[in-house]
Amino acid sequence: MKNAVIIKSFPNGLSIFLDSELPFSQLLEEIAVKFSESANFFKDASMVLSFEGRVLSDQEERQIVDIISANSRLKIVCIMGKDEETERNFVKALQQLSFHQEVMENAGQFYKGTLKDGQILETENSIIVLGDVYPGACIISSKDIVVLGGLYGQAYAGGNGEEGHFVVALEMSPEKLKIGDFKYKTSEKQSKWSIKPKIQPKIAFVNDARVKIEPITKELLNDLPF
Repeated sequence: MKNAVIIKSFPNGLSIFLDSELPFSQLLEEIAVKFSESANFFKDASMVLSFEGRVLSDQEERQIVDIISANSRLKIVCIMGKDEETERNFVKALQQLSFHQEVMENAGQFYKGTLKDGQILETENSIIVLGDVYPGACIISSKDIVVLGGLYGQAYAGGNGEEGHFVVALEMSPEKLKIGDFKYKTSEKQSKWSIKPKIQPKIAFVNDARVKIEPITKELLNDLPF
């Protein structure tokens, strides 16, 4: 069972290769040993995880995350799909930004999946959504929101009343968006989200008592009012 669990690193992330034949209970034991032995090496770093070599259910992924957390000091930001190229590109973009560490430290939880019409996701923590937020769906956070996908529905950040929060999305086209007590206003009529322009991560933030949405650049991030 020496190679039942193999850990490989990439910038701010770990790819965990799992044996496809080993019973899951034994695999959890191997994961616990691996991360216990590596605890001093990883320390309290913030990491994105990617699982390889084995098909896992959402419950199994959560069990693995719990085992890793119990046997290390790692701060697990999110789980990244194996073949989701957009997720990799977005994480790479975050790594190049000056606010990356702040996002990682404040990210309290993640949600893996798509929010569909009528669904509402509400949290007191910052949150990373691995999927799309469809029209008619809503995500509410007392802190910050990061969408590794398209934001086409509604998003409310800074629910604690503070304006120094933000919303980031790989594709930004919200029905409604609010940060603190400020609503995003646009004179443009929303186009159908089925026809997508070139992907460009954008950030929504409060400046001069109004919500602005801008493409993410290093220059912009250096001048953000938070």
